Amino acid sequence: MPHDAELAERVRRALPQGREVREVAMFGGLAFMVDGAMAACVSTGGGALLARVPAERDAEYLARPGARRAEMGAGRSMGEGWIAVDDAALATEEDLRSWVDAVLERDAGSGRRR
Repeated sequence: MPHDAELAERVRRALPQGREVREVAMFGGLAFMVDGAMAACVSTGGGALLARVPAERDAEYLARPGARRAEMGAGRSMGEGWIAVDDAALATEEDLRSWVDAVLERDAGSGRRR
């Protein structure tokens, strides 16, 4: 399965301890499932990181440098909450951490992923 092994290792290190984390082949890359929900996927094409963020904060995350609407094939938007993040926007550990924090946001009322 093609994916950026170095970025995958950085994501592994950034994910929280004490949570159920699984790695699954998905979207042509390596997806990280946290507590049963897809949080992020590392790939080699179409964005270095596919981030699943809360739909209600979609516009805020799309406004970040290096972020764009994720597509499942040319011109086929994945919709709100699916963000492709370019390599350059993940250059530092702080950059990556900000995206990992975004995908781990929780619904304060139910404790479930948004």
